[in-house]
Amino acid sequence: MNYLLYSVNTTFEEAVRLLDQNGNGFLPVVDHQNKLIGIITDGDLRRGVLNRKFDVDSIINKKPTVALNTESHVTIKKRLRELHRRHMPVINASGELVEVVVLDEFEKLTHNNWVVIMAGGLGTRLGDLTKHVPKPMLEVGGKPMLLRIIEHFRSYGFGKFILCVNYKSEIIEDFFGDGKQLGIEIRYTRENKRMGTAGALSLIDFDIDAPFFVVNGDVLTTVNFNDFLNFHTSQNAEATMCVKRYSYEVPYACVEFDNSMNLKSVKEKPSYQYFINTGMYVLNPESLKYLKKEEYFDMPSLFEMLIDEKKHTKVFTIDEYWLDIGQQDDYKKAQDNLI
Repeated sequence: MNYLLYSVNTTFEEAVRLLDQNGNGFLPVVDHQNKLIGIITDGDLRRGVLNRKFDVDSIINKKPTVALNTESHVTIKKRLRELHRRHMPVINASGELVEVVVLDEFEKLTHNNWVVIMAGGLGTRLGDLTKHVPKPMLEVGGKPMLLRIIEHFRSYGFGKFILCVNYKSEIIEDFFGDGKQLGIEIRYTRENKRMGTAGALSLIDFDIDAPFFVVNGDVLTTVNFNDFLNFHTSQNAEATMCVKRYSYEVPYACVEFDNSMNLKSVKEKPSYQYFINTGMYVLNPESLKYLKKEEYFDMPSLFEMLIDEKKHTKVFTIDEYWLDIGQQDDYKKAQDNLI
């Protein structure tokens, strides 16, 4: 991997050339003592161009996340997965660059399970951000959310994907194609009308013979999908919903009183905890028989139906990073977390 030897005479063009030669969107920057100054990514470069800042110093990220050379590659790669990143500069105790550990997107595939990603959302709550691009293709940290989701699954050995598309589907299909350029297989289902998360599954036109994932295309997470699948299979579940603890603090004092209007208690800004649906599931193929082709059906309704049918349904709880990109504030939060 090339690195940029920085001095007051270093040019913007030199940084662009080395970044391009690396071909992985990542360029370490060091001084003449080989001490790490920072990093430059494709995203840093694009933002510099958009802001008309063409001096190298202004586009260097001088506070990158780094690892020490006393850490093992296994530990470093685990951190990369948790941070949803691919590159980690490794330094010694003197701050000198030793190497860059790369999380290989093209590790050996170990699973035959399909991953169904719901990528047809309109993203109306994101306003003009989705006027010309489908929500899953909004960039976070320099790459589309949908690509981040696929890469995360890919890092755990999953390589078979079904993308359920609708709004501006041609943008998604042109970008991903059949997946060969990513070393994976991609198939598509195309909704002509809104069918809900479960309803879209009825459009799958081939047999699935193993438990499969269903995830929303606007969710970013560091969850270990191997653990999720192993939990589902070990519990002999028909369907498993991934849930996360959510805390909500009421910003006012809450008052309790009885039917005679007698004051019972006053709780100042109480906090309540719930478990919320994360929009990630593992289903057995048999669950598809409950769906009618071309009919709207949401995922909670499918779980309710399975419960009514006395099928074995489970929840898989997570504490890892998880963010649903529903509002513009969520999108900004994702940028802050992942850039």
